[in-house]
Amino acid sequence: MPRSTAELVELLDLEDIDGNLFRGRQPDTHLQRVFGGQVAAQALIAAARTTPGLHVHSMHSYFLRPGDTSVPIVYDVEKLRDGRSFSTRRVVARQHGRPIYLLSANFQVFEEGLEHQDAMPAVRPPEEGLTLPQLFGGREGDDARAMKEWEQEWAALDVRYLGNSLQGGVTDDGERPSRAQVWVKVQGRLSDDPLEHVATFTYASDMTLISAALVPYNLRTASPGMQVASLDHTIWFHRPFRADEWWLFDQHSPSASGGRGLVLARVFSQSGELVATVAQEGLIRRRSE
Repeated sequence: MPRSTAELVELLDLEDIDGNLFRGRQPDTHLQRVFGGQVAAQALIAAARTTPGLHVHSMHSYFLRPGDTSVPIVYDVEKLRDGRSFSTRRVVARQHGRPIYLLSANFQVFEEGLEHQDAMPAVRPPEEGLTLPQLFGGREGDDARAMKEWEQEWAALDVRYLGNSLQGGVTDDGERPSRAQVWVKVQGRLSDDPLEHVATFTYASDMTLISAALVPYNLRTASPGMQVASLDHTIWFHRPFRADEWWLFDQHSPSASGGRGLVLARVFSQSGELVATVAQEGLIRRRSE
């Protein structure tokens, strides 16, 4: 997986192989299946390549099958609608002749309009959050393996963990018992291309969400006996922002049932702008069950 910003940007640069047909490369990785954020970001790039001059305002997607890390992914873009203000695309990601991921995305011509937003919660700055080595340091077993995997696979991202509603670090909220907050940014500097920022954000947005659904049980995605996978993923992009500057993932899980956990995240820039909202439902199954 990309260990630097340059490698991440290169990973998301698709090959144009035919009309509305693109091919995404695979990184060197020890993962047994394609990282969900990678296929989501590459699919978004493919859709955006067919909508020049517009910006994405929402994307909705389903992870259908585990991706094979040994072969490229082909992205087939269907133009569903081209209006004066909005365009809609559907993207099917395929490997071995079978769909592994489905994306629908809506793009818009920039326009001014009514403005309001939620206030950013009071949180500690990124510098006071825990880095992943600090969070997992000295631990053994599955946590140690998770830390090693992080260093090998996702070093292009800087993550600072603030805390959760079980272990502390977030403000008390009795109505939402499953909360977690984390600062994230891309390690290096990106270009000024807005698509580069939304794509790298999309890549990173699949990193921490499911873990918020495990907070009340004091479990991690790497905990023994847990089977965890992303099922669907939605992002609404509200305002332009830079992915190489800190953004806050204010996450909470309103429900877990049927072996699934739903997580919602408000995403704020460090200056307090609500730049995106993310929703994901994931499989959180105990293997013993």
